[in-house]
Amino acid sequence: MKIVPLIPDNAPFSSEQRAWLNGFLAGVLNRGAPAPGSASMEEKQPLLIAYGSQSGNAESLAKRLAREASGRGFAARAAGLDSLQPADLIKDKNVLLITSTWGEGEMPDNAISFWDSLNQNGSSPKLDSVQYSVLALGDMNYGDTFCLAGKKLDSRLAELGAKRIVDRVDCDVEFDDLAKKWSSAAFTILSGSSAATPTAKAEETGYSKKKPFPAPLLSNNNLNTAGSSKDTRHIAFSLKGSGLTYEVGDALGVFVQNCPDVVDSIIAAHSFDPEAAVSLPDGGTASLREALIKHYEVRQLLGKAPEADTSLTSFIEDLRKLQPRLYSIASSLKAHAEEVHLCVAAVRYSTDGVAHKGVASTFLADRLSLGETTGLYFHTANHFRLPTDLSKPVIMIGPGTGIAPFRAFIEEREATAASGKNWLFFGDQKRATDFLYHDQITEWLKKGTLTRLDTAFSRDQEEKIYVQTRMLQASSELWQWLEEGAHFYVCGDAKRMAKDVDAALHEIIQTAGSKTADEATAYVAQMKKDKRYARDVY
Repeated sequence: MKIVPLIPDNAPFSSEQRAWLNGFLAGVLNRGAPAPGSASMEEKQPLLIAYGSQSGNAESLAKRLAREASGRGFAARAAGLDSLQPADLIKDKNVLLITSTWGEGEMPDNAISFWDSLNQNGSSPKLDSVQYSVLALGDMNYGDTFCLAGKKLDSRLAELGAKRIVDRVDCDVEFDDLAKKWSSAAFTILSGSSAATPTAKAEETGYSKKKPFPAPLLSNNNLNTAGSSKDTRHIAFSLKGSGLTYEVGDALGVFVQNCPDVVDSIIAAHSFDPEAAVSLPDGGTASLREALIKHYEVRQLLGKAPEADTSLTSFIEDLRKLQPRLYSIASSLKAHAEEVHLCVAAVRYSTDGVAHKGVASTFLADRLSLGETTGLYFHTANHFRLPTDLSKPVIMIGPGTGIAPFRAFIEEREATAASGKNWLFFGDQKRATDFLYHDQITEWLKKGTLTRLDTAFSRDQEEKIYVQTRMLQASSELWQWLEEGAHFYVCGDAKRMAKDVDAALHEIIQTAGSKTADEATAYVAQMKKDKRYARDVY
């Protein structure tokens, strides 16, 4: 590879000095040539690690594996599927694809346009020259739709002629070990027998999912008033001494515990000894009772009759590891230094006479006392960010606990003196009892921090009114905001609300924007591509 001279021949250096400086500066400026005597100048094997990500897991993993691949000697890059076309796979030749699945087996938002391009009859290119493998992220609790997005992409790439170098791996929520085996196998095959030894991994410092910060609980306040059928809590943790920071839009990982009463009933139903020593998912042993409270999921055992003659060993082997829960962050560090806040709905219900409790929500609402600690870590959500241009308008759709990230957004907009307009759609059951953060929202309206507020309380009248109802009623102004470059955000229920809001958005673009259905679809697709339409749904 030729080095473009940066130091002229008449500079006051010897020829050897000029050669060394030219090489060094070319490397610094990414001009394609390393300094003489440093890395090999031969061309590196290209590798694209593409990701389809809804909550950020696939994106974070892809970027981490791209760094590892670079350390192994590949010319590796990570890229979201929203920035790619099928033809780009041909250019890179070697492709590792990581994708999550959300909703009922659907593609992540940033993978929809790529998936549509793959399925355009007659226009999708043949991928015979592409080598690929797919890592699918999912949750086995979703049954038949488990990892469905990854399965579809894997199958379609093969149909288009791409060569599968490693069989697809489908991962449950605990994916680190499987991802490591999958990537190692792919790296080895792609680099051949001359695989470079990976660079030594720097020792992880600070707090993370593997080393969570023990955060004290600062406050636990009920956001509903007397007479509400709901129990929604404002939860605040201290980050003092952790050195941790986060951005609005990120999520908080919370390590939780099962209800001791539930665990005791399960142990009694199986006639097990609560003090019997059992193996833990990450190694080591503990008493059965401690293991079920702190280390294993027990949700699937509720209401089930114990199987006869089940041994303790087989009982433990059938259990999944207890996972931390992710919650949308409801605060801005600029407004609450060294704190992080959540908005959590406590889940309690009965089916067939069996009482059920949400593991994480009731742990936070009922069982974690003020001052006690639990492990926390931050989960980056680059897809759910405020616009960097502070003059851009923002439209936020957040019914129920979907208000969480938008409380953080508005606090951030206020703290940064953002000049852009802010419009919030909030909904719940009854205004009198379920208007979450009423006082703070009202104060924002008075000060002008919040430009417009539209509320939808479904049970305050005979006809059910939802946030999408209010959107349609404000079609003309909402369309005007979109044309002004507004960023559109949705947070909350994925199965119904997010789909209904999306349908309302398309209808508004058609009616107020005088567009056909196809034109509205293209408009929304462009919003997503421009990072102006983001969803934090669950």
